[in-house]
Amino acid sequence: MNRRELNPDESPQARFGAELRRMRDERGWTQEHLADLTGYSSVHISAVETGRKPPTERFARRTDVAFGTGTKFISMCRDVRGSSMLEGYEDYAEREAKAREIRVFEIGAIPGLLQTPEYAEALAAAAVQRGVRSREEADVWLAHLSARQQLLTVADAPLLQTVLDESCIRRPVGGSKVMASQLARLEECMHTPGVILQVAPYSMGEHRPFAFPINLLTLPNRSLLGYSESEGQGHMQRDPDILTMWDRNYHRLQVGALSEAPSVELIRTVRKELG
Repeated sequence: MNRRELNPDESPQARFGAELRRMRDERGWTQEHLADLTGYSSVHISAVETGRKPPTERFARRTDVAFGTGTKFISMCRDVRGSSMLEGYEDYAEREAKAREIRVFEIGAIPGLLQTPEYAEALAAAAVQRGVRSREEADVWLAHLSARQQLLTVADAPLLQTVLDESCIRRPVGGSKVMASQLARLEECMHTPGVILQVAPYSMGEHRPFAFPINLLTLPNRSLLGYSESEGQGHMQRDPDILTMWDRNYHRLQVGALSEAPSVELIRTVRKELG
């Protein structure tokens, strides 16, 4: 059987995958056996070993327990992450994967769950150009984003409710072709049963209840969890009083935003303006 071999010197992600395979082979374990020990699927193990999927700290922690290697894989995982992930983001992403409902409000950019690969790459490339991320870190980020987007394709996918500030669809990213394709993608999403998408028009003015992007999760036990970001820092919000306020304000946001039909018409109009 042909196996894809990784060069450990290529990147921290490749080093993690190569070491994971080496230690598994050293013990004579199959991918299925390691999957049983870690609680992940053999497909997931294979994807990490071949560098197709970056490891999370949760995966690295379980791997260390399985191999009895202390914090070896956790340390390697943090090397993979580098500065590509905001502190607090991975904690949020793990809970997002288990949520029954995801509510998002975004300003200035299309939310990651709805981005096309070309749109996401344009944002990543710009971050690399500014020196905010290395190319390697950008690739890790894009891989994480792709994995998150798979949430919406499974049979029991969470309900995604998204309100976009009008700036999200007006701000050009990646050139007119990339932006037009992204807006077309939004139109497609609005015909997906598990996605509700609205636009908060500029005309809401001061009545828009949020001044910053937020994510609000409804977990399987019906509890709420919030997440927001500031410069270089992710913030998990667990305070029940603040979450109650966010919940109420999100309802106000949806009432004030355009309903779905006018939202898709506005998106379509902006797309046509791109030529």
